[in-house]
Amino acid sequence: MARAKTASPTGATKPVAATGSECLLEIGVEELPYQFVAPALGALAESAERLFNARRLAHGSVTTVGTPRRLVLVVHQVASRQHPAEKEAMGPSKTVAFDQAGQPTKAALGFAASQGVPVSELEVRATPKGDYVFAVKREPGRQTAALLPDLLSELIGGLSFPKSMKWNASGARFARPVRWLMALYGGRIVPVEWGGLKAGNRTWGHRFVGSGNPQGLVVKDWKSYVSTLERNGVIPDQEKRRAMILAQLNRLAASAKGQLHRDEALFEQAVFTVEFPQAILGSFNPHYLSLPKEIPMTAMKEHQGFFPLINKDGGLVPKFLSVANIKVPGMALIQKGNERVLAARLADARFYFEDDRKITLADRADRLSQMTLHQRLGTLKQKTARVGLLAAKLTETLNKPDLSRAAERAALLSKADLLTGVVGEFPSLQGVMGGEYARHDGEPEDVCHAIREQYLPPAMEGEIPPSLLGKILSLADRIDTIVAFFHVGLVPSGSEDPFALRRHAAAIIRILIEGRVHVNLLDLEARAKRLVQSDGFKAASDVSALSFIADRLRFYVKTVHRFRDDVIEAVLKSAHRHAFDPIDLLARMQALQQITARTEFDPLIAGFKRAHRLIEKEQWERRKIDVSLFTHPAEHGLYKALIESRDGSLTQLARGDYRAMLDTLVGMKPTVDAFFDGVMVNVQDPALRANRLSLLYEIDQLFLAFADFSQIVVQGV
Repeated sequence: MARAKTASPTGATKPVAATGSECLLEIGVEELPYQFVAPALGALAESAERLFNARRLAHGSVTTVGTPRRLVLVVHQVASRQHPAEKEAMGPSKTVAFDQAGQPTKAALGFAASQGVPVSELEVRATPKGDYVFAVKREPGRQTAALLPDLLSELIGGLSFPKSMKWNASGARFARPVRWLMALYGGRIVPVEWGGLKAGNRTWGHRFVGSGNPQGLVVKDWKSYVSTLERNGVIPDQEKRRAMILAQLNRLAASAKGQLHRDEALFEQAVFTVEFPQAILGSFNPHYLSLPKEIPMTAMKEHQGFFPLINKDGGLVPKFLSVANIKVPGMALIQKGNERVLAARLADARFYFEDDRKITLADRADRLSQMTLHQRLGTLKQKTARVGLLAAKLTETLNKPDLSRAAERAALLSKADLLTGVVGEFPSLQGVMGGEYARHDGEPEDVCHAIREQYLPPAMEGEIPPSLLGKILSLADRIDTIVAFFHVGLVPSGSEDPFALRRHAAAIIRILIEGRVHVNLLDLEARAKRLVQSDGFKAASDVSALSFIADRLRFYVKTVHRFRDDVIEAVLKSAHRHAFDPIDLLARMQALQQITARTEFDPLIAGFKRAHRLIEKEQWERRKIDVSLFTHPAEHGLYKALIESRDGSLTQLARGDYRAMLDTLVGMKPTVDAFFDGVMVNVQDPALRANRLSLLYEIDQLFLAFADFSQIVVQGV
């Protein structure tokens, strides 16, 4: 069958059957949480590809669209029947299957019967082991229409959600009750049964706009499905809704002389909360602009799903935008309702803000002794004390002793805003409000900034702390968290990470590398562990916290810098030999990745690995090399190259000139090759053997000073 390529709406390229019919499935549900819709559509497309391919059904592009009330799949150009299939099984050898007269033996008869084929249809084929009997079964392929009921039923039942429920006697589970199914192939109903429902050819429009069609809306195909729903108040395509929402928001923002504060998570929420978007402009009392702008913005976004407006200077405009699920003549009533709800939220926030400032952060910090960090890890007061000592240690490490007092002060106050009313109402403002209250209390400006920045970055994405003190506080806080939880045995396993320790480790790596902060994590981990132990917490795990952080470094350099896996492992495997400084390790990886392109690099590594294996096998240790025992010019040559290269390369290593050091090591290739070509290491004379192993040991150690080159994969090997 001839095939062409076509781009699917998601950007993927799929093989398209030259002929075929459209398969359309709609799962109608009660309103899904907006967070569930996009992942479900992705899973629906992926599962459809897998199931159609498993059934050998050629098809074209796969499209999924959805709203809170419907998940829709359309598979274009589905072939009318399966591809034919051929299955074969090897049986006994020809000499066992047939006698000298060419008649089938009991072995042939039994094999044919077990495979369900006549003995006369057995085929003799040549194999590397000789001539053997094969049973070949050919399946012409069933009609697609006969396969689709089970396929689509499996597709629906295979969808999973963070939370699911049962709603009728069928026992089926879904995120919300399923109210109707529509399934068509080539315009005809596919008799799918699932969850106590039978699929038909009808859909339902908007809950309010389409309520005049109690019997549903008849659909013939994808084109009529889209046009019918749009006439009945539903825009099924999420990308079209997205474009509509953005255009409406920008138009209203311009009319209010403001700019839309774009928040991708909030925008995604709007797209998957409505079926027919209609943006509304509302306003609030300007006197709330006296609050820190994060308070009204958070009240709008988190509690109501409203979009804030800002002016050209970044200040807040006393207006907001919301996205309704319907367009009706009385939109002004919806606007007033939104304004009343927001006004109540802002009034509460203003009360909390003014009440919070009656007590200083320092006074609140004393009360942290009453807040438990974790039942195995004592109180937040203990944690902030440890963080303060770690932060002070970091200022010493970074040669910034003038920041020591500020670092300890910022750590002392860092968690005090958890006891405030605003943070209780808006938990996402922790840190932000701490910085605001610290400024109100007259704390130094660098302390205020550090408290505000302590939770940056949120993960692999987002801004890192801009100030050095903010970086120090964030690092100290996260190191203490990871080390403390590991110490008492609260270690992430598999996909389970209830304390977000992977997120903390990723943030540590980003702050160190992108913030250009040179820190030896070996020392910092040891210091953090001693502080946890000094608080009286007994060890319940020997899992290394540093290894856990190293895993995040491995992920970071692989995804951000695209380093080779073997290059990453070579540097990380030798990290215990020197300071575990992510900036330094990154520089080593960059230099090593670059030099792997040199033509002489792979042959050099082959020679190094040979030496390394000998040293490792013998578990050889350093011994003095006796030049008088050299019996071959290649020994003298390698020793001379070692002496000439070692001092220079170690100096280059010490000053971080890694490219120069690798150039020096690569320059040793001819002498390494000559040694192995001319000298046998494992000779009978024990003195000669020991001396040669000692020479190779020094070569091995010189290379290992940079990285564990035994991890490098020689290309083609």
